[in-house]
Amino acid sequence: MQRILPLVAAQARQRLIGEPVSAFADEVKAALDAQPHSKLVVFPELHLFGDEDPDLQRAEMLQASAEPLDGPRVTELKQLAKDLNIWLVPGSVCERGPEGQLFNTQLVLSPEGELAGFYRKIFPWRPFEPYDPGDRFTTVDLPGIGRVGLNICYDAWYPEVSRQLAWMGAEVILNVVKTTTPDRRQELILAKANAIVNQVFMVSVNCAGPTGKGQSIIVDPEGNTLAEAPDDQPALLTAELDLAAVEHVRTHGTENLNRPWSQFRKGEPAVELSVYQGRINPATWTPPSYKP
Repeated sequence: MQRILPLVAAQARQRLIGEPVSAFADEVKAALDAQPHSKLVVFPELHLFGDEDPDLQRAEMLQASAEPLDGPRVTELKQLAKDLNIWLVPGSVCERGPEGQLFNTQLVLSPEGELAGFYRKIFPWRPFEPYDPGDRFTTVDLPGIGRVGLNICYDAWYPEVSRQLAWMGAEVILNVVKTTTPDRRQELILAKANAIVNQVFMVSVNCAGPTGKGQSIIVDPEGNTLAEAPDDQPALLTAELDLAAVEHVRTHGTENLNRPWSQFRKGEPAVELSVYQGRINPATWTPPSYKP
């Protein structure tokens, strides 16, 4: 079965905190006008949360703007996805948790106007970010297409996140980013490395200047660049991801050689991982969705 995911990743300038969702709607519509066949539209981390208010400190602004996931902001975003009949990742939002926490939360909104999935950033960029960490990994099924995994910025520096998402069946990992610092150069390497070692597509979309460093990138399961923004200017990255490539690479190997998900022979002993107080169990190593 053909499973093609046409997507557009918007390397865009951040919007101001408090701007109406209608202003963001115009931005999404412009992206779709440029790429009308896209089924998934992705924006950078905290796209709706620029930091231009001179009267408040950054942490205070984020705290003041946080809403629960059943609040008016997410309600309007769900309606926007429904009106446009698309899968929409509006970056991440400041979420007020059920016990008053401040989460950096990535959203996936469905063409039916539902909150199809959300992910609370597990690895806030410490000591610089004020967020409470999330405690679970998230994948979302796009019916008839495939499964995407959710991932926010600094999460990409922890290989356990991408590995867990791949094991959960993610064929595409959506890494939404707000990198304003020179380490974007290393993040581009990490996007390729995470794609290669997990044999998945990586979509790493950063915000544009003047806030962000840009350089968004889309990478295939063998680490090849499918689309990239060479600088920090606003740009639309588009690609048609053939998700059958994931199974092909895992079956035949990267460069027709390497098959890490088929590493173990039946009956081999577990590999102890003392740093996790756990182990790699050969019997459960291969993703349940992949049948080698």
